[in-house]
Amino acid sequence: MNIIHLLPDNVANQIAAGEVVQRPASVVKELLENSIDANATEIILIIKNSGKILIQVIDNGIGMSSSDASICFERHTTSKIKSAKDLFNIRSKGFRGEALASIAAVSHVELITRKSNNDLGKIIKIQGNKIVENKSTVSKIGTSIVVKNLFYNIPARRNFLKSDNVELKHIINEFHRISIAHPEIKFIFNNNDSELFNLPKSNLRKRIVNIFGAKSNEKLVPVNEETDILKINGFVFKPEYSKKSRGEQFFFVNNRFIRSPYLNHSVNSAFEGLIDLKYNPSYFLFMEVDPKSIDINIHPTKTEIKFDDEHSIYAILRSSIKHSLGQFNIAPILDFSHDKSMEVPYSYRKKQEIQEVGIDVNENYNPFDNNTIKSSKNMYIDLEMDKNRIIDSDSLDSIEEDSKINTLDFSNDDNFESNSVYQLNNKYLVNKIKSGIIVVNQNRAHQRVLYEKFLKFITIDGSKPQKLLHPLEINLAIQEVEILVNYKKQLKLSGFIFKKISSSDLLFEAIPTFLDPTRVESYIQDLLDNIKDDIPDKNFSQSDLTAKLMSKSLAIKNGKKLLKDEQEFIINSLFACKEPTVSPFNKKIYFTITFEELEKKFI
Repeated sequence: MNIIHLLPDNVANQIAAGEVVQRPASVVKELLENSIDANATEIILIIKNSGKILIQVIDNGIGMSSSDASICFERHTTSKIKSAKDLFNIRSKGFRGEALASIAAVSHVELITRKSNNDLGKIIKIQGNKIVENKSTVSKIGTSIVVKNLFYNIPARRNFLKSDNVELKHIINEFHRISIAHPEIKFIFNNNDSELFNLPKSNLRKRIVNIFGAKSNEKLVPVNEETDILKINGFVFKPEYSKKSRGEQFFFVNNRFIRSPYLNHSVNSAFEGLIDLKYNPSYFLFMEVDPKSIDINIHPTKTEIKFDDEHSIYAILRSSIKHSLGQFNIAPILDFSHDKSMEVPYSYRKKQEIQEVGIDVNENYNPFDNNTIKSSKNMYIDLEMDKNRIIDSDSLDSIEEDSKINTLDFSNDDNFESNSVYQLNNKYLVNKIKSGIIVVNQNRAHQRVLYEKFLKFITIDGSKPQKLLHPLEINLAIQEVEILVNYKKQLKLSGFIFKKISSSDLLFEAIPTFLDPTRVESYIQDLLDNIKDDIPDKNFSQSDLTAKLMSKSLAIKNGKKLLKDEQEFIINSLFACKEPTVSPFNKKIYFTITFEELEKKFI
């Protein structure tokens, strides 16, 4: 009995849709790219409920003929390539002929299209990959395609979709990638009947400014380089505007957005020594190469590319960015040292031989000299921390009372010795207890202290705001403004009072009393970075999330030198918390070593 058989078209299309259509953002990407390939100069994107209910793309492109419209939803139908050799000379966005068939397999689709040389257009409606309506209609030149009820026939896939905020974030990310790549096209983006983006035709610099806010203009450093194998142009942000998140990192090859950890490493190495290792540079870089030297037929999303000579591209990219930073006096333009990484990428360097360490011994050193003792007392002098604002020393009076109800084992036998706290490596606080020693991560400990305080403010008390004498206007990216507006209620309970004055500007009228007014803008940016990293899923407590994000943004960072009383305050405040063992993000805060364990290390 034969067991191998040909799958029905509807089943094959649903399988293909699993790769091509992963979420609403996938549909947005495919439809926008089709409009660009149709030579549109104006594209309108309309979504409702983050694309779960409706996605519509309207363009003024060349449109389709009646016969083309009738077969465009069949698998492997495309106007982009005709033979295998065309795969190595691709300039269009699409070429597989899978997208429309995959979308139609998992949604209700309506297509209206008309070419300029036709008097009437064509309307086609598809449900479950079957055409239910196909007739002529009056329409404008171009194409309008509506996708409704995505994954209506695959309940499991629909249930896997995230919250509206998460799905909207992914749609905006795709919109950014496509609109940045094509500043010559006008884009309009409407979300739930309100205009989110209106991007006029412009150049690359203006397009970046229109998306990420007016202040981004002063952050941009142009990058331009042309060689025999590669042409590079675009911008990087100045090092001081680097962020914790990687949201503003865009690579384009022949105007196609790509992901490349390898090339991202090249950019990071160009910023080496200019930014902290925990931060990421922002960039908008376009690379133009011979289509024959790359292979984009790697993955259905077409965001992965294979280069013929990626080592050379790595070195050229790194060199061009360093040169541009040097021209703006951000990094020295001349480097007379022999830099092997300019010839061979970092991961291919030879390991250097371990050299013998020389030790200088001061034979005249006297450990009991008074000058030596005095100098050690000044080791925390450089700390710039206002305890009344950041650590909130006003709560010191309540710590002793709160600590009485602490259920940890440290309450009796393991009493802390308050004069025995030491900071280790500007990251850990080491304290002696009766049974041994305790080692505390200062950043996580302070996060826990602030989290419980903020959660109480938001859910019970409400924080008293300090009104600003001069309201502070902060310019942000449109997406960032929308994020903060979504959190406005919780932020108000925390002490932030602001209003939206434009699509990319917020006016802050009051801030929490514990926050330094000079730190508001940097704090807001930290908060946004953390929100982007930890955007919630369904069924979350927004109050809890806000408290977590605020504590993460305001907590003392690892690497910060603390004064003695600040070290003691963090230890005492931590063990006055209801849950001192883990941070708000469920990470371990401390561990203990008993004297018995310590003795065993020396046996």
